[in-house]
Amino acid sequence: MAGPGAGVDSAAGASADPAAAAQSRRGLIGTLVVLAAIASILLVLLGALPAARSDPYTRSTLQLAGSEERGGQLFMINCAGCHGIAAQGLVGPNLHGVVGRKNDRQLIQQVVSGRTPPMPRFQPEPQAMADLLAYLHALA
Repeated sequence: MAGPGAGVDSAAGASADPAAAAQSRRGLIGTLVVLAAIASILLVLLGALPAARSDPYTRSTLQLAGSEERGGQLFMINCAGCHGIAAQGLVGPNLHGVVGRKNDRQLIQQVVSGRTPPMPRFQPEPQAMADLLAYLHALA
């Protein structure tokens, strides 16, 4: 025979279940958001890397030996107005140590795409880009 306390226990159990279910749903939603973010990042990385590797301009530029001196001249003509005569940064960022922050493929893509405004798009000949990379490598 069920006593008066039996109804209370089942009511307490029923009220605990919705709270547990809500908490479980929040945990599931949080997990799904994290997984979606990770998947998005992977898609961006996997999409961008093969494109950079298969880009003929980037490939041909990376195969060339650059001249630091010619790169410095190109920098003065095309880049110093925004990055400063000594690459110390003005409108554009300081470029000293930029090769520690970006690899050569990323630097080429930055110059070619002008991805970060107000950076304009440039696409110098591959040899000129190789020269500019040599100059950037010298800006320790």
